[in-house]
Amino acid sequence: MARALDDSALDTLFRAARSTHGFTAEPVADATLVSLHDLLKWGPTAFNAQPARFVFIRSEEAKARLIPTLSAANRDKTLRAPLTVIVAYDSRFYEHLAEQLPGAQVTGLFSENAQLAETTGFRNGTLQGAYLLIAARALGLAVGPMSGFDADAVNREFFPDGRFRANFLVNAGYADGTVARPRGPRFRFSDVVQVL
Repeated sequence: MARALDDSALDTLFRAARSTHGFTAEPVADATLVSLHDLLKWGPTAFNAQPARFVFIRSEEAKARLIPTLSAANRDKTLRAPLTVIVAYDSRFYEHLAEQLPGAQVTGLFSENAQLAETTGFRNGTLQGAYLLIAARALGLAVGPMSGFDADAVNREFFPDGRFRANFLVNAGYADGTVARPRGPRFRFSDVVQVL
C-alpha cells in the first residue's frame, strides 16, 4: 500500500520548490536526461496515449535557433540555463495506440475526429509536461517553466513537418541560489475548492 511521502520529499517537490531563473553552469548529464524520462513516463495519460514529445536543448547551436522565438524577458535566462526543454505533443499520437493500448480499438476515435485528437493530445501532453517538472525536482534539478515564446516560430524551426506542436518550454539545471522575488500568494482551500 502506498504511503505518504515525508515532509522533506514534499518540500522538494512542492512546498519549497520555486520556478528557477538562475542556474549554475553545471551541465545536465545524459544519464540524468534518461532518468528524467524514465520517471515521467509512468504518469497516467488518457488511453495510455503518451502524446508528449521532448526536445532537450543543450548545445549553443540549438540555443541559437531557439532564442529568437522567445519573448525578451526569457532570452537571457534561457541562454544561461544548461538545459531548455521544448515540451511538445504529437498531433497524430493515435497512430501509436495499437502498441500503447493493445487490444483496444480506439484509433478511429481520434483519426476520424480532429478536434478530439487535438484536445486529447494537448491536454495529455500538458500532463506529461507537468510530470517532467515533478520528476526533474525529484532528481535534484531546478526548473523554470515558460510560456513567453512564439509557438508558431518554434514549430517552424524545430518541427517543420507539422506533426509535433510546441506546448511550453522549461529551463532546467542546478539552481544557483538566487531568488528573483518573494513567492507569490496561493489561494486558500475555501477559495478554490468545492466538496459536493
